Amino acid sequence: MQNKIRYFRFMTQEMTQQELAEKAGVTRQTIIAIEKGDFNPSVKLALKLARIFGTPVETIFTLDEND
Repeated sequence: MQNKIRYFRFMTQEMTQQELAEKAGVTRQTIIAIEKGDFNPSVKLALKLARIFGTPVETIFTLDEND
């Protein structure tokens, strides 16, 4: 799965990983892992992130062709 978390952080007044983590109720390490593609968030967390960025979840997360 691909994600655009880093892109949206920078488009949102260059939000830090820590700021995003606090808004989403997770640790900074979780945000790092999601950005690197090492961790796929739960549906609940993906929806929270979409709400924080004010965009549909499909804009942030997309499936690879092989998924």
